[in-house]
Amino acid sequence: MNRILILGGSGFVGNAIYKELAPFYNVHATYRSPKGAYDKNKHFHEFDMETEDVSILLNSLKPQFIISAVRGNPHAQIDLHDRLGYWSAQNESRIIFLSSANVFDRFTNYPSYEHDKTLSESIYGRLKIKIENDLLRLPTSKYVICRVPMIYGANAPRVQELKAFLEAKQAIEVFPNVVINATFIDKLARQIHYIINRRRRGIFHLGSNDLVHHIDLVRDICNELGTPHPLLKQVYDSNEDRHLAVLPKDNLLPKHLQLTIADVVASSTAI
Repeated sequence: MNRILILGGSGFVGNAIYKELAPFYNVHATYRSPKGAYDKNKHFHEFDMETEDVSILLNSLKPQFIISAVRGNPHAQIDLHDRLGYWSAQNESRIIFLSSANVFDRFTNYPSYEHDKTLSESIYGRLKIKIENDLLRLPTSKYVICRVPMIYGANAPRVQELKAFLEAKQAIEVFPNVVINATFIDKLARQIHYIINRRRRGIFHLGSNDLVHHIDLVRDICNELGTPHPLLKQVYDSNEDRHLAVLPKDNLLPKHLQLTIADVVASSTAI
């Protein structure tokens, strides 16, 4: 049975992937907080990337797949992935890096595909590009880069925040001129499962096949949550539409693993 290590397994995304994979593989995960939540789970390992060397954990577990879903200190993230790349190159292991649509946030006029040049004006986007570029120097058998757009779903932090604003009758910040695609957490976890199971490699854009303005997506979710006329704070960062969307083109997944914006809305309002 393949052994998988999820770095950032206590986070929203990492934990969803853990729950998807655990019935099928020997899955281990790291956590930093909350303290005590995973003390009795022998498949969760306390790990602080700012103070600890991940090589110790890797040498102990010897995972065939390493899923990186960490957040936190940018310098620590870069050092962590340098060590992951070195270890993977010396061992039979593949890194699955969860990147972001923000690696393209400098582009404005069109959506981005798998092999388009990355360019970002944000600190977050540049961090993801730096890690991607380091991984791209490895043999293609050693990495999978998954670029992910905004993540929704019934328990997603974005949806929980929407619900809190609706309940408090506070204005929700939206971007009327930003064109996006999106995903939801259950589908993302299943897509990662497929990539592992089928030994896929390369770069994947794991977003919906269609696009929507950010303001319209938020309105649709609020409407399905029972508030057809939410209070919105419209933020215009340009005079024309700006795309922040990662569309799949070359590395397409099977039909049952593809999704639409309608699926995102439905998943975000499911009970």
